[in-house]
Amino acid sequence: MNIYRKLGVEPIINACGSVTRLGGAPMSSEVLDSFREAASEWVSLEQLQAAASRKIAEHTGTQAGLVTSGSAGALTLGAAAILTGHDLKRMEQLPHCEHFPHEFIIAREQRSGYDHAVRASGARLVEVGFNENVSNAGVRRTEQWEYAAAITENAAGIVYVHAEDSQPALKDVVEVGHQHGIPVLVDAAGEVPPRSNLKAIAATGADLVSFSGGKAIRGPQSTGLLCGTRELISSAALQMLDMDDHSQLWQPPADFIDTTLFQGLPRHGIGRALKVSKEEIVAVLTALDLFASGAYDAQNLEFRSWLEMIGEELELANVNATCYLILPESSERWPQLEIQIDESAVGTAFEVCQKLRQGSPPVYVGHARLHEGLLTINPLCLTADYARILAKRLCEVLK
Repeated sequence: MNIYRKLGVEPIINACGSVTRLGGAPMSSEVLDSFREAASEWVSLEQLQAAASRKIAEHTGTQAGLVTSGSAGALTLGAAAILTGHDLKRMEQLPHCEHFPHEFIIAREQRSGYDHAVRASGARLVEVGFNENVSNAGVRRTEQWEYAAAITENAAGIVYVHAEDSQPALKDVVEVGHQHGIPVLVDAAGEVPPRSNLKAIAATGADLVSFSGGKAIRGPQSTGLLCGTRELISSAALQMLDMDDHSQLWQPPADFIDTTLFQGLPRHGIGRALKVSKEEIVAVLTALDLFASGAYDAQNLEFRSWLEMIGEELELANVNATCYLILPESSERWPQLEIQIDESAVGTAFEVCQKLRQGSPPVYVGHARLHEGLLTINPLCLTADYARILAKRLCEVLK
């Protein structure tokens, strides 16, 4: 019996992709093997994180890195590092930081539920700018000068959510931050592929950048990467690691945590709940090597064949829908299938989506465009067998 069924949980067909709520991306046999091997022995976590720092720095072109509990954990730790530096008193006080600079400037259009990860550190977000294109009020979006105008003596940093069309450009925001002596923390959770973004985002001069480890990199779903300046990574690590040791015995690698920057030994920090296991660290580093080498790219052709098969099956079944294969410009990205539903014949896309979830096996498709009558099929978490079952289920529901 399937391990999930033993627990009374029915496995699903995941046609949504690497979303957290469905368990993230598939891990390769190499990643799973590294996880199992790491579980068989024990290491010092600061020594292992120091080794991870060197590898992350190599792949991102930064000074240092840290394996975190997802990109959200990276944002909390990054914000905490910016708030405290190596001031042990401030570390002890978080998330209460009313008596020292604690404001993070963010474009109003970049606000989302994910920024709770920054606010969890104690930071207070200060919004700037507008997106007048979206509000149908004009042609302008957030501009560089608005960041500068919001900087006061309470400003600790800037949060920037990276996307292909984010405005103003990250390099311009970094310029403002550095002119005023405040660091920039970048949320780039889903910004790979392309692989070039591993280095290109940090190359703007951003002080800290967070990536998800459980999406395109295909490490454990609960992992993330924080990379940036050595001093800020050192502070983030201090606030996450298990600090239950004698100060005269604790000797972290000097290239990871610079003990000359503080006196004494901090207690468990605000990031203690964001710990990651030795197995997760090794597994996500293995996945990072694979991703950076382009090892996953060849599978995109197989993904395309599955989507073409699904489209052909739906056409042969004469369903009440039309399929569109969406091919990316980059060979690093995988194709997707969009299914435009004839809602007058089979009900709304929301109703179709619900039927797919309630059937056997349950099928979860991309639901971001249901309001347009569109289902999206992301092949990342499929197999050839699952693709055939998915085609059958779609034919059943869309006839």
